[in-house]
Amino acid sequence: MQRIQDIIMSFNDLGLSAPLLKAIASQGYETPSPIQEKAIPAVLDGRDVMAAAQTGTGKTAGFTLPMLQILSKNPVPHRRPVRALVLTPTRELADQVYTNVKHYSKFLDLRAAVIFGGVNQNPQIKQLRNGVDVLVATPGRLIDLENQGHLSLSKVEIFVLDEADRMLDMGFKRDIDKIRSLIPSRRQNLMFSATFSKEIKSLAQTILQRPTLVEAT
Repeated sequence: MQRIQDIIMSFNDLGLSAPLLKAIASQGYETPSPIQEKAIPAVLDGRDVMAAAQTGTGKTAGFTLPMLQILSKNPVPHRRPVRALVLTPTRELADQVYTNVKHYSKFLDLRAAVIFGGVNQNPQIKQLRNGVDVLVATPGRLIDLENQGHLSLSKVEIFVLDEADRMLDMGFKRDIDKIRSLIPSRRQNLMFSATFSKEIKSLAQTILQRPTLVEAT
């Protein structure tokens, strides 16, 4: 019992809600990682965040947990439009982020879906029609389904660019610009990258508004 209490208190210091703390405890996590300690409060404050952290440092939870809390505080629209969009460079990473979202939202009234190329689009379209609060996607499939009229990004409140450096390395800059044109200009933006390279800083200037810089090893 003492161990669970420690888990709740350590994450509770970051301002997370009871349903999220319960989900964290069910996953067996004891204390937040450095990137989580720094990123979660900033995201909860509604700020744009530019974060640098290597893979394996817990950065996915660094944006997933506060993102879910922000969404859960707002009434769920009847038709459940996409309110949070997480863009990732690969289907493997998209699946990992989606798994995190599902784990942490298990005690919340939120729906999530993941879409990526290389598989039949029909099951993904069916999920979108049922309503989705959080959408995790790779750029190509996202643009494809939007062009076909199967989804709208006009209600996006939170835009997350995960593994931004890999996005640029893989040549997704044009797709990112296209997707930005489809989402509201007034939104919260979160950019996570392994480094703060010159290219990443240049991209951040086009997306983020007075961002809080977060870096952790």
